[in-house]
Amino acid sequence: MKRLQAYKFLIEPNGQQQRAMRSIAGSCRYVWNKALARQIENHKDGGKFIHHFAMCKWLPVWKKEPDTVWLKDTPSQLFQVVLKDLVRAYKNFFDKRADFPSFKKKTGSSRFCFPQGCELDQGNSRIKLPKLGWIRYRKSRAIEGVIKNITVSCVCGKWYASIQTEREVPQPVPVATTAIGIDVGITRFATMSDGRFIAPLNSFKKHQQRLARYQRRMSRKVKFSNNWTKEKAKVQKTHTCIANARKDFLHKTTTTISQNHALVCLEDLRILNMSRSSKGNSKQHGTRVRQKAGLNRAILDQGWGEFRRQLAYKMAWNGAILLAVPAHHTSQTCPCCGHIAQENRVKQAEFLCVDCGYGENADVVAAINVLERGQRLLACGEDGSGRGRKTPTKPASVKQEPTEATMQEASHA
Repeated sequence: MKRLQAYKFLIEPNGQQQRAMRSIAGSCRYVWNKALARQIENHKDGGKFIHHFAMCKWLPVWKKEPDTVWLKDTPSQLFQVVLKDLVRAYKNFFDKRADFPSFKKKTGSSRFCFPQGCELDQGNSRIKLPKLGWIRYRKSRAIEGVIKNITVSCVCGKWYASIQTEREVPQPVPVATTAIGIDVGITRFATMSDGRFIAPLNSFKKHQQRLARYQRRMSRKVKFSNNWTKEKAKVQKTHTCIANARKDFLHKTTTTISQNHALVCLEDLRILNMSRSSKGNSKQHGTRVRQKAGLNRAILDQGWGEFRRQLAYKMAWNGAILLAVPAHHTSQTCPCCGHIAQENRVKQAEFLCVDCGYGENADVVAAINVLERGQRLLACGEDGSGRGRKTPTKPASVKQEPTEATMQEASHA
């Protein structure tokens, strides 16, 4: 089977190469913004969406215009990749996977991709990029496979190169034979069906006060002044530390799980809906907005989406299986008798079945139900949600209104 894998390294360009890379990043940003503006204008005029092949015909025209003749200094293949990314952004928007494409700012992240023409010298720890020459990189591991493309990015003043390779590997066979269900949360990042759990990292919460202090200092400076730029660099560095710590934690956790289990079942969570703001609008104001904002921060600080993404490809690399099952009533369903009731969850962390008396940690119960649903899905093709087996009971305080059928039965009786 073919394996696509990326290797990211810190590169060390000289001053001339850094100026050239900033110029290339600016050119790619200009092409993105101009192509997006033409797409929006074309839509307003009632035209259909312009696809990649037609947009590529704009590039020679733009290079001949007097105002944009400087686009000739950047390889055209980089602009073609930018237009492909724009088409992909539109497709994600049409499929309701992302918001509408937005214009890129100069102060945003700088990145561009070389699809071909790159060389690698692992012995001397350097890479060769078109129009940039040889650039040294911090070699932390060996690179395997044939180079497909190299993406150069600038994060917090440092330049990185992400080298994507392709190679043939034998069909993996899982070494482990165990199956496990995982319930993700905030108090416990991941709770296993066998009772074990992983404590959360909470990287944003640890740096929240320091980040707020830097942001207050930055707000007091004159915008775009030298002191404002210094404070902005501190804010960016703090955000980068938070992201790097979270990513390192997720990589270590997913690697351990994927190597020790042949089947992993997760809840199919709608994180976007769970972290939606409750602020409301001018006509209908929301309730408990500050509490919901704190919950949203805690949810996004865990990185559940990235956890699932990393676990998916790592399980595939090890020949294992990852299943996503429906998440409704996982912590309210008794794993012994199957009784579903809201009263089963006594507290946030306690579960006590009102039917059979089974008691356990609520997160462990949810993980057991997730594993059971995953096994049903794998064996029978059912979602295993339990809706067909038993109808959820209503709280005792809720009174049901009499219907015509019940009134007729009572009158006949």
